[in-house]
Amino acid sequence: MINTTQVSFFTLTGFFDTGRVTNLCFIVILALYIFIVGSNVLLIVVICVNRSLHEPMYMFLCSLFVNELYGSTGLFPSLLVQILSDVYTVSAPLCFLQVFCVHSYGAVEYLNLAIMSYDRYLAICCPLQYNTHMTSKQIGILIAATWFYSCFAMVVLLSLTSPLQFCGNTISKVYCDTHSVVKLACSDTTVINLYGLLATFSTIFGALLFILYTYMKILLVCFSGSDQTRQKAVSTCTPHLASILNFSFGASFEILQSRFNMKNVPNMLRIFLSLYFLTCQPLFNPVMYGLKMTKIRNICKSLLAGPRKISNLALISSMCVSMLRVPFILP
Repeated sequence: MINTTQVSFFTLTGFFDTGRVTNLCFIVILALYIFIVGSNVLLIVVICVNRSLHEPMYMFLCSLFVNELYGSTGLFPSLLVQILSDVYTVSAPLCFLQVFCVHSYGAVEYLNLAIMSYDRYLAICCPLQYNTHMTSKQIGILIAATWFYSCFAMVVLLSLTSPLQFCGNTISKVYCDTHSVVKLACSDTTVINLYGLLATFSTIFGALLFILYTYMKILLVCFSGSDQTRQKAVSTCTPHLASILNFSFGASFEILQSRFNMKNVPNMLRIFLSLYFLTCQPLFNPVMYGLKMTKIRNICKSLLAGPRKISNLALISSMCVSMLRVPFILP
């Protein structure tokens, strides 16, 4: 029996031999990560610098883009190192750190999308009370509560998981997650499993039910309202709905894969779908909101094509470089 003092690392068996295309895979994934960092940093800078975007909806979007950077940084640096490695191992402390980042990212994403739906509900259904409810203080409280709850829930989960005694150290994935680690335990994990299920489903279904309620209210107002109201609802709610559906697809497969035997699914497809919610969402959100939100799109055009194009690009580049210098999760 292997106890916790002997398990100093975990082996990730989800990887496969890429042979001669190893360097190509590394370059593609690195380019993907650079694009994610660049696009999200660009939109964060645009929202922070332009006072015309200092509105509740854009503040929540800024929090969403920060979360995309957070989630992708919890995965990509480690993934890039593993691709160039012959032994796919990650130290136990960094494995637990990656568990914290991946799961708290998912919780923040759902809760952030929920408060964005609340913002749209107030703007469309209760426009006269909007400024009363959505004050700067209220915005700060909602964003802080989203991050605090997600991080606190993960601190509790890791405090239950880290003292476990393990009978093995092999994880059948390309990154660490709670259920894969807990399955290796020799001791009783009933409390951890119950807490994990409760935290997961209360966060996801709580957020989704709240989103469903707000959109039902929005639809009722749209059917009985003017064309201008319907146009406003479509323009602001379309990217939000698309983001919810996209993330829910990836998160659903990840939950199913963690809880059920998916060995009948081809390995390549399992790897792609397990990485979907950590890669496609950080790509999807900045592109979707950058194209669909008129204010953001116009400011980005003027920022990149204006008379100060070179200095603007230099500012954006320096911001991206500074983000890439943040300490990464490496094995």
